[in-house]
Amino acid sequence: MSRRPARSFWRAITLLCVVLPLCGAYAAAPAFDQARAGAVWGAALAFIAPRTLEPLSIPQMAVWGLSGITALDPDLSVQEQAGKLLLYGPNRVLFAAAAPPPADAAAWGDACAAVAAHAFTASPALARAGTEGVIRSFFDELFNHFDPYSRYEAPREADEDRAMRLGHAGLGLTLGREGSAILIARVAPSGPADQAGMAPGMAVLAIDGTATAGQHLAALQQSLAGRLGSTIRITVRPPTSLPQTIRLTRGLVPTQSVFGAMDNGIGVIRVIGFDHDTGEQFAGALGALVSATPEPKGIVIDLRGNRGGVLRQSALSVDTLLGHGTIIRTIGRDPAADKLFHAEGADIAHGLPVIILVDGATASAAEVFSAALADNDRAVVVGSATLGKGLVQSLTTLPGGGELYVTWSRMIAPRGWPLQGLGVFPQVCVSLGTNVLDQQIAALKSGDNMLAKPLAETRAARAPMPLAEVLALRDSCPATVGANGYFAAATALIDDPAAYHAALIRPLLAASGNPPPSPSANGT
Repeated sequence: MSRRPARSFWRAITLLCVVLPLCGAYAAAPAFDQARAGAVWGAALAFIAPRTLEPLSIPQMAVWGLSGITALDPDLSVQEQAGKLLLYGPNRVLFAAAAPPPADAAAWGDACAAVAAHAFTASPALARAGTEGVIRSFFDELFNHFDPYSRYEAPREADEDRAMRLGHAGLGLTLGREGSAILIARVAPSGPADQAGMAPGMAVLAIDGTATAGQHLAALQQSLAGRLGSTIRITVRPPTSLPQTIRLTRGLVPTQSVFGAMDNGIGVIRVIGFDHDTGEQFAGALGALVSATPEPKGIVIDLRGNRGGVLRQSALSVDTLLGHGTIIRTIGRDPAADKLFHAEGADIAHGLPVIILVDGATASAAEVFSAALADNDRAVVVGSATLGKGLVQSLTTLPGGGELYVTWSRMIAPRGWPLQGLGVFPQVCVSLGTNVLDQQIAALKSGDNMLAKPLAETRAARAPMPLAEVLALRDSCPATVGANGYFAAATALIDDPAAYHAALIRPLLAASGNPPPSPSANGT
C-alpha cells in the first residue's frame, strides 16, 4: 500500500500552518492613519505659511512634502496638474484628488493624507514605514527646500526635547551613604528640594514614613521618583537641629547647565547650553564667584561646544554683565518675529575683565551671548570663528504631540552684522597656532591687535553677504575644535589691563581707522 497520500496530507498541513500565521500577520499590519496625517500636515502648513523668511505657497509646500512618498518608494510620484493632485504609479495614475483652495491649509493637509493613504495601500515600502514614517518623510522632503534648522520631531523625540528644555520631573535630590547613615549628597538648584530648604549633609531618616536604615541606597533613590505633581514626605535631620518631616511636591527639575569654580584667582564659568533655567543659574554662579574672598581678578566664560538653546535665557545671562545696550535684534517676514533685546540688568561683576572662550562648535544663543558682550565692549572673545547659526526658529506642538521648528527670523548683532554664516569672529585667535597666538598677545601688550583688519570687516558686514566674502573673512581665524592656548591667553589678558583694553572692540576699531556704525545701527 502506497504511503504517498499520507505524506502529501501532512505536507499540506505543514504548509498551511506556515501560511496562516503569515496571512494573519499581514492582515494585522496597521493601516495608514489618514485622519492623523491630515491633522498633522494641515496644522503644520497653517503654521509655516506666514512665518517663512521668504513667501511660499501652501500648494507648493504640499507638493514638496508629498515627494516624501517618492523618497520611500521610487515607483510612486505626486504632481499637481490642472487643479488636481495626481498619484502616479508605473505608467498610470493611481489616484486623483481635487486641489483645495490655495489658502486652505487644513484642506491641503487632508488632501495630502488622502493621496498618502492610496500610496500606502499600493506600496509595501510605505506600509513598512508606517504612518509615522510617512509623516516624517513628508517633513523631511519639505524641509529639504528650507534651511538646515527647520525640522519636525515625532512625539517621542519631542517629549525628550521638552524634558531637556524644561527639566525632568522629580525632587532634585541625590542621596548618598556615610557609614550606615543616609545623607543628602546633592540638591539641584531651583528644584523642589532646594525650594524646601534641603541641603547637602542633612541625614535622611525616613521616606513616606519608612525608615531608611538598612535599606539599599539605589532603592531609596528610586523611591524618590514619581509622577509630576505627586507628593512625598521626607524626614530629615539637619546637622545642628532636631528632625523634621517635609512634604515635597514632585516638579520640574531644571537641567544643570552652568558650572562655576575658582582657578588660580580667576572665576571660571562653564555654560553647556542655554536651557529653561540657565539665566538664573548663570546669575547665581557669577554672583557666588564675584563675592568670593579674595575677589577674582577676572571672569572666564567657557562656551566651547555650547550649541545654544533658548534665546531669552542667553539674553538674561547677558543682563548680569551688561547694564544697558543692545543684546540682539531679530528680523523676519512675520511682524511678530521682529524683536529687539535690550540689556535691562546690572553688571554684578562690577567691571571685572571678562574673557569668553568659543570654538567652531559654539552656536546660536551662545553666539548671541558672545556677540552682545563683545560688541558692547564688556568682554574679549578668545578662540576661533564660531559656527554661524544666526537663524531663529519658531516652535509649535502639532496634533498628537510632535513638534515643528520653523525658521522665521535672522539675528543681527548689536553693531549690525549678521550672525548667520559669518559667526562670531574672535578678538584673539587660537586656531592659527601657538606661535601666532603668542605674537597676538605680545602685540596687544604693545597696544596693537593683529586681527584689527578682519575684525573691522566683520563688524562692517551686512546681510545678505556673498558666500565667498563670508568664507574669506572666516579664513582669517578658521573654525576649530580642540586648539591649545585658550586659558593661557585668557590669563595673559586678565593679568595685563593694557592688553585687555587693546583687545576690546571699540578702541580696536577706532585705532584701525575704520570704525563701524554704533550699536544702534539697524543692520538692515
